[in-house]
Amino acid sequence: MLIFLNYPNLTKIKYGITILIKLIFVQRWNAVMAINYDALIQDALDLKADYAAIAQVSQIRFVEDFRKACEQNTCGKYNTNWVCPPAVGDFAELKSRACRYKEGMLFQTVHQLARTFDWRGMVAAGKAHEGVFRDILAMVKGKHKLEDILPLKAGACEICPRCSYLDREPCRFPDQALASVESYGIDVMHLEKACGIPYYNGKNTLSYVGLILFNL
Repeated sequence: MLIFLNYPNLTKIKYGITILIKLIFVQRWNAVMAINYDALIQDALDLKADYAAIAQVSQIRFVEDFRKACEQNTCGKYNTNWVCPPAVGDFAELKSRACRYKEGMLFQTVHQLARTFDWRGMVAAGKAHEGVFRDILAMVKGKHKLEDILPLKAGACEICPRCSYLDREPCRFPDQALASVESYGIDVMHLEKACGIPYYNGKNTLSYVGLILFNL
């Protein structure tokens, strides 16, 4: 009896099978992730976001001049809380922190105002957006089990009537206090355009965004 063992060919077969298994795994993994992305976006829309899209961190344009608007106290919140400048960190530090992530979800809420300078409407819109943002954040953590995340909201933290920062005390709610996209110097208009989300939504409307960066 003659037994022919061609070891080089056997090695090639094993190698080919290994590559095939890896390709099947990658294809299935990509399919699952695509479904998860779609589900994530749909869940955000179901929670009253008007627009939502997956954003790549490589699409984000960090502009120090936008951060300087915080330092010029444009919104009146500079140096008043733990998650606004300067306490939240300098521009380079925050940019580096954001760039640790690969992607995220950008979402927007749109609010109708009674007139151009409808102050009450603006305040109500801000509160409504904050509620939507918190609901979406809870969904991302709970339903989708994303743990390595960086949530960035619109505007300053207002959990406490008076932030403990002013009294030189630790933050009372470190798990809830969130920094803003503005404090990170993010060019929101550029990112919305890159994600296919409109920046302007018509006369007498006010739009807010939220951005949750994550690593899978």
